[in-house]
Amino acid sequence: MPKLSLRRTAITLATLAALHTGVAFADDDVPAAADAASTDKAKTMDAVSVVASGETRQVQKITSEDIQALAPGTSPLKAIDKLPGVNFQSADPWGAYEWSTQITLHGFDQSRLGFTLDNIPLGNMSYGTTTGLQVTRAISSDNISTVELAQGAGALGTAANTNLGGTIQFFSADPDAVAGARINQVLGSDSTTRTFVRLDTGDYHGFSMYVSYDHASTDKWKGYGDQRSNQINLKSVYQWESGSVSLFYDESRRKEYDYMDLSLASQKALGWKWDYLQPDWNTAVQIANAYNGKGAYPAVLSPLPAGYDLVDSTYYAGGGIRRDTLTGLSGTFNLAEHTTLNLGTYYHDNRGEGQWATPYVASSPTIPLAMRTTDYGLDRFGGTGSLQFALGGNEIEVGFWAEDATTNQERNYFYLTGAYNYLSNFYENEAPFLRGFFQHYDSKTRMAYASDTIRFMDDRLTVNFGAKALGVTNSAESLVPSSALAQGRIRASDGFLPQVGVNYKLDANQEVYASYSKNLAAYGFLPFSQSQAAFDASKGSLNPEQSQTFQLGYRVHGDTFEASADAYYTRFTNRLLAVSPCSAVQTCSAILNNVGSVKSTGVDLAVIWRPVEHVRWLNSLSYNSSKYQDDYLNNGVVATDGKYVVGIPSWMFSSDLSYTWGSWRASIDGKYTGRRYITYLNDSEVPSYWLFDLGVSYDIGTVSVLKDLSLGLNVTNLLDKKYYATTGTNGYVASDPQGWNQTLMAGAPRQVFFSINAKF
Repeated sequence: MPKLSLRRTAITLATLAALHTGVAFADDDVPAAADAASTDKAKTMDAVSVVASGETRQVQKITSEDIQALAPGTSPLKAIDKLPGVNFQSADPWGAYEWSTQITLHGFDQSRLGFTLDNIPLGNMSYGTTTGLQVTRAISSDNISTVELAQGAGALGTAANTNLGGTIQFFSADPDAVAGARINQVLGSDSTTRTFVRLDTGDYHGFSMYVSYDHASTDKWKGYGDQRSNQINLKSVYQWESGSVSLFYDESRRKEYDYMDLSLASQKALGWKWDYLQPDWNTAVQIANAYNGKGAYPAVLSPLPAGYDLVDSTYYAGGGIRRDTLTGLSGTFNLAEHTTLNLGTYYHDNRGEGQWATPYVASSPTIPLAMRTTDYGLDRFGGTGSLQFALGGNEIEVGFWAEDATTNQERNYFYLTGAYNYLSNFYENEAPFLRGFFQHYDSKTRMAYASDTIRFMDDRLTVNFGAKALGVTNSAESLVPSSALAQGRIRASDGFLPQVGVNYKLDANQEVYASYSKNLAAYGFLPFSQSQAAFDASKGSLNPEQSQTFQLGYRVHGDTFEASADAYYTRFTNRLLAVSPCSAVQTCSAILNNVGSVKSTGVDLAVIWRPVEHVRWLNSLSYNSSKYQDDYLNNGVVATDGKYVVGIPSWMFSSDLSYTWGSWRASIDGKYTGRRYITYLNDSEVPSYWLFDLGVSYDIGTVSVLKDLSLGLNVTNLLDKKYYATTGTNGYVASDPQGWNQTLMAGAPRQVFFSINAKF
């Protein structure tokens, strides 16, 4: 993987050693990390909120309290699944297994959302992403203080170039003001163990720091193999009267055996626990031989219907390895009474490899399988900045984001000599006998924005408006002459992407708001997945995807409740679709086209009720209608006009009831997810389902040298529901009435986890 020069890397890291937390926020937003009054945000902030007072768009948040109510180590994305409009799916109980993690929002899939951590861009967090990483690899969930969800395009200054449908911003907790240590130990189903240790220095003349270590290991709930991760976080903050600087460092190492993708037909014939074959080498060899016309398929596959592609019904082994280093440095400087400068910079290095025992390539005449690897290498660095100042009655903010990323992706094949315990290491010291492709990518993002907020009528009426200019240039170079993938350059840009919003306070407890936003998404490296001829022919006619979103909402809060209602309309244009002539696990060129638009309309309702002092009850109801507006051509007309968007449920309902009494805390939450279509013609679908989770904890209090000791019990999928979790893992097809497309993940069964938390 091409690296930055040692000199440039040293300069970047030296710069990182002096600045971290990105853009400062207005008083009614998330507090800046530099705020001396919020050095322990995890304790001082309220829990989940559906009322963001004064905001001109739909905004909700959760805090560490909501994350800590889940099984320790759970992705914060699962915590926001209770919020209206959000659908999060995963094949494991924590939402950490990356091939299966998926989040959708208001009709948009994950690839069209934006994610940041302390204003550091995480890309779209898709599997194998070329410009980011999953939040679970960026930070331990124990160190997150707040997650903020904004529908629409999100704030103008959000460092994202894919946020057509909304943004999710994660904020790390600051170091504790008092020196101490904490340990969390988890034991549970499927030999799960997790150990989290954190040490805090406390505040020393404005300087504070913590360092944490997180080790997790679990067996898969079906099939062979385990999933392991190790992670280190460090955060330091130095504050003085007129500003602060903050450094964040993350190092993550993860290995995971894959779960097998299912189809409707394979699940029905072979059961929910059908998985990869490892360690059954002989059956894998028999399947590969049968595919090549040597013998019959094994009897274990006989329940599958006639005509089913038996070679793809299962494989010997598959999995992934990821190594990440993420460093961010930021500063907030109060230049004058009403003038604040925010500067941030970051650096991210990633090395990843997906391993798969393929039956499509043979190692020898007697070994009909080979090890196929897909290797990822990413080196990116960037910076953010904003200047906030008051001028007369105007609250003005101007800012920028710039990022350069260098990426390598290659597809290699290695000899297998027999039953193989894959996933031990990268294939770094072995030469492949065949190379499918070797692509070098460069991506440059430049964004600038300006906004103004004006308040009228004694602050009862707030109007904000602004615009950003965004330009993203992607280029590709094939490093092997026989590559079937394209090389070249493509750019997505727009010099005027406006946002405008209005908020009017009806009285001290009620407000209404309306907003409009327009945004554009970068192409990414999808155009280069075509053949060179297809890329050259389509480059001049392709247009980047765009969205325009209108929102109208109402918020109200009282002594015992808060509620919000929101209606939205989104027009998503220039939808890009790659049509591939072979199965997802084979290497072949795709054809990329703009295939029309999507209209989404919907309503979100949310209520938090605290009828008595110790009870909190959150209910949210969402309705979404997202439909394709055009047919498209693919060896004939594919009549998608008027069909529902794949993978998006029309109806969702969530209810979360929590109760605290003395040292006890208990919560139970349930969610209904409506049916989801898995073909563009809507002739195949996965059914709706209910899912429940339970959590109980008891705070023992001070015990000897321990400042606090508590015990926790979490039960996921309480009723042991069998259901389809993630859809589209291997993409969607136009039509599949027999349910043969292997693009589904089964949800994890009921699992139980016991945790011990100690603070020193």
